[in-house]
Order: sequence, then C-alpha cells, then structure tokens
Amino acid sequence: PTQQPTETQIFTLDPKNCTYNIENQEVTLENGYSEQETAPGSASKTITKYFGNEVWGDFNSDGFSDSAFLLTQETGGSGTFYYVAVALGSENKCLGTNAIFLGDRIAPQTINFQDGKIIVNYADRNPDEPMTEIPSVGVSKYFKIVNNQLINIQENQ
Repeated sequence: PTQQPTETQIFTLDPKNCTYNIENQEVTLENGYSEQETAPGSASKTITKYFGNEVWGDFNSDGFSDSAFLLTQETGGSGTFYYVAVALGSENKCLGTNAIFLGDRIAPQTINFQDGKIIVNYADRNPDEPMTEIPSVGVSKYFKIVNNQLINIQENQ
C-alpha cells in the first residue's frame, strides 16, 4: 500500500531567503546573506545582509502575512548603506519587493505598521555634519505597498 501524506505542507514566509531589487540589481539572500562581485571579474564584493528590526502585517491586504525589515549593503568602501524592504507572503513563495535607500551609517531604531503604513524610525546626521559624527537627528519615513512595490509616501497619505 502507498503511504498518504499525514499533513499538508504549509509555506512559511522567510524574509532571509528571498530575492529583492536593490539599486536595480536582483539580490537573493540565503540565510540573510548575499555576496556578489561589484563588477564582472572584480575582486571587490558587494555584501548584502538582513539587518532585522522587522515588523509583520498584511501590507498588501491579500490575506497573507508580510514582513518589513532593514537590509545593509557594503560595497567595499567605508559606508554601510541601509535599506528598507518587504517580503510579501503568498500561498507558495516569498515575493521580495524593491528596497528603498534610507542612509549611510544611520542608527536604526524601530519599524512599525500602523494605519496601512510602514513607519521606519532611525537617527541620522544633519546635512552639514561629517560621517564621523554620531547620528543624533530623529527621522521617520513612511512607506506602503502599491501593486506589490514598496513606495515612499508622506505621513498623511
């Protein structure tokens, strides 16, 4: 006799294993990490990492749980570039969105989901301050999902 499956396999969304679009480049994270050549044949690498600060919710109102979180990217220079991205849940796979740049060497605080908006809070520097200054200016940026794309919005949109 053939054995019947005893339970249904359920897809579990894992933002650390998904593909995102960062600066018009497809980046696939495996266990929260990606390493790619900065240019073809180049010895320098672009390192992308899942940073965290995630928040969960149904951002596109499709009935599946989604996750918004921060990514970092290092391209061989002194900067650590921070992005917000979303992993959209579905019945059987992760749909990674575009990532939106937040800043270089910022100090991440929290991410919230409220009134249909993803709110990212972090500390940055004043425009006239050098990158060696500790980030001390509070910043809140607002995002939402439109047609499975992450967009930057005004607070009252």
